[in-house]
Amino acid sequence: MDAPDPKHTPPISATGILTQFGPNIIHENLDFEINRGEVVGLVGGSGSGKTVLMNTLLGLKEPEAGELRYFGKRRADLNADEEMSLKNDMGVLFQGGALFSSLTVRQNIMVPLIEHHDMSQDLMRELADMKIHMVGLPPESAILYPADLSGGMKKRAGLARSLALDPQILFLDEPTAGLDPIGAHAFDTLILKLREAMDLTVLMVTHDLDSLYAICDRVAVLVDKHIAVYDSLDVVAKYDHPWVQEYFGGPRSRAAMATPGHKKSMKGAASMRAAAGL
Repeated sequence: MDAPDPKHTPPISATGILTQFGPNIIHENLDFEINRGEVVGLVGGSGSGKTVLMNTLLGLKEPEAGELRYFGKRRADLNADEEMSLKNDMGVLFQGGALFSSLTVRQNIMVPLIEHHDMSQDLMRELADMKIHMVGLPPESAILYPADLSGGMKKRAGLARSLALDPQILFLDEPTAGLDPIGAHAFDTLILKLREAMDLTVLMVTHDLDSLYAICDRVAVLVDKHIAVYDSLDVVAKYDHPWVQEYFGGPRSRAAMATPGHKKSMKGAASMRAAAGL
């Protein structure tokens, strides 16, 4: 049988996922799939298991049942080399940046390079500085420590580290949490630019309604232990479920939709996908 065409095979596909901690079931019969090149928002109430799902897709937690596929291949069938290659293909920005406090920004970005590649220190420094530039940090930030950075700079430094190995899939955990509206908008814009420049597929766990409206191609709602609805934001916002109606029908959602740049941003995201042939 011919190998799956990576251009048309979903980078991530989950079927019938069951996850639990002891007797506490977090996800049950959960199905989820991301198309290549999408920016997907994952939302749900506190305790609904959004981060657990992200960790499961990252391979940090094994599901008790169900099947995970990456680029058409079952994770259970991957050999050691394929497993390592998959890890290189996935970058993650944890909430708050999760930087090593004893390392400079440049050294933080070099950590995955040291772990996964055999290259000279000079080349690793050069690559790290390139990522620093890509995420919009000033060159002098390379020698700063996390304690010297603002909240927004920490997020960008963490993002630079998540991109160190040129991943195909980028996971973002509450990327705009704690940022002021201007900083959050700038971060959203950066994600769209990186998606286009690096041909990224992005899964973003977020509560930020502005981000959902501005950059997400589709939104998945995690309630009642599974993905209840997964579609464009206009469709999701009309879904008949109490939590969905409260979340998308509340005053903050209406304010986000009324933002002058909202419709323009949505069209811009769609145009980027169309231009890329996605």
